[in-house]
Amino acid sequence: MAISLKNLTVGDSGKIVGFESSGKAYRKRLLAMGLTPGTEFSVTRFAPMGDPVEIKLRGFSLTLRKDEAAILLIEKL
Repeated sequence: MAISLKNLTVGDSGKIVGFESSGKAYRKRLLAMGLTPGTEFSVTRFAPMGDPVEIKLRGFSLTLRKDEAAILLIEKL
């Protein structure tokens, strides 16, 4: 079952399973940043207003805006 990144809380882990079909504008950029299907990550923190969100994957931290994070389809681990 694929969910959105906003459904996770700090400390949760997930795995990327795909992208929303409506997010073609961000898909290429996210792939270039290492967010490929099968990549596991953990949620490090959310900004006070919920935007942006910081995740840790492949040994580095990455900050995503709400629009970018919204097109990720993830599976909670």
